[in-house]
Formats: sequence, C-alpha cells, structure tokens
Amino acid sequence: MWKVYKYNGHYIMGDLISSHKTEKAALKKATKEIDFKFSEREKKKDQIFIWLDGETYKPMGVIVHKIKGA
Repeated sequence: MWKVYKYNGHYIMGDLISSHKTEKAALKKATKEIDFKFSEREKKKDQIFIWLDGETYKPMGVIVHKIKGA
C-alpha cells in the first residue's frame, strides 16, 4: 500500500493524505495535493520512500510503501 504524507510544519510524515494500490496513483494524488518540484526515490530494507521537495529543496512530504515479505 502506497501512503502519501504531507509535511505539517513539524513532521515530514505529518498528515496522511491518502492510500493507494499503485505508485502511479500515489504520485498523481501527491502532485494534486502537494506543490512539490523535486522527488527522490530511496529504497531501504523493507520500505520504499519517495521524498517530495519544494523549489528550494525544502521537504514537502513523502510517499511510503512497505514491501511485503522483505
């Protein structure tokens, strides 16, 4: 499940905006809700993070996907 979080002024994973089955749908919702300019994909052990940054590389939100069976 891909979860889209918006920066709430204190935490990057502050407010949960939505959950999606596909990465494409999550990116589409993030583009609509969060005004980000840059994104960076990072894969850790059992999770995938897509960091969403503003024009001056200020954090705007993150998309998180937990990999099953990892």
